Amino acid sequence: MTRRLILLRHGETFYNATRRMQGHMDTELSEVGIAQAEQAAQHLQGLNITTIVSSDLQRARITAQSVADKIGAEVRIDSRLRETDLGEWQGMSHEEVDAQYPGARALWRHDATWAPPRGESRVAVAARARAVIDELMLSLDNWDDTTVLVVAHGGTIAALTSALLRLDVQQYPMLSGLKNTCWAQLTARPRYYPGSPDADGEGDPVLPQARFTPETVGDAQWYLDGWNVSAR
Repeated sequence: MTRRLILLRHGETFYNATRRMQGHMDTELSEVGIAQAEQAAQHLQGLNITTIVSSDLQRARITAQSVADKIGAEVRIDSRLRETDLGEWQGMSHEEVDAQYPGARALWRHDATWAPPRGESRVAVAARARAVIDELMLSLDNWDDTTVLVVAHGGTIAALTSALLRLDVQQYPMLSGLKNTCWAQLTARPRYYPGSPDADGEGDPVLPQARFTPETVGDAQWYLDGWNVSAR
């Protein structure tokens, strides 16, 4: 038994196009971003999506709604899927940040425990976003052998993916930047312990495939199937 999770980044915004820091700012999709969302939706409608959950920021909500319109689903909203709070950096261009805080952006990219002034760290983002997935794992009885789509933000998705894979904090920076309307694809299976049924579900008729139970669903093993996957 498997549970597929797709973590989709929103379409391009004007801030993306002009290299400005957004964070919790509620920025709009550009015309390019709207087209990107539609293109992603065309592809994702064939992936057996049964549940869609989105950040409350409109750039994610509108991207999520593009998919929902294709499959006749509703979009659940959860503010815990917001982008990283960038504190004093929000609204600034990359160049402005580099001028006022020399070397800080590089430190931020390479140290998941470091936070921008009055902002939050990637580890903090991972914790709040991971809670959303853990709750879905426990509450969604129809997730087995189907797909849940989460629409969020590049930093949030990278942090969440690192947390689901149980990477060491020092390994969080190993995931490259996620492009607009690209996604991460992960699969959850019951965690394997010696003597338990086959947790990989490879179709071997001799080995029974493990199935989630109320006791095991909270201890899933996550596998990364794809990163920066795109409909383009």
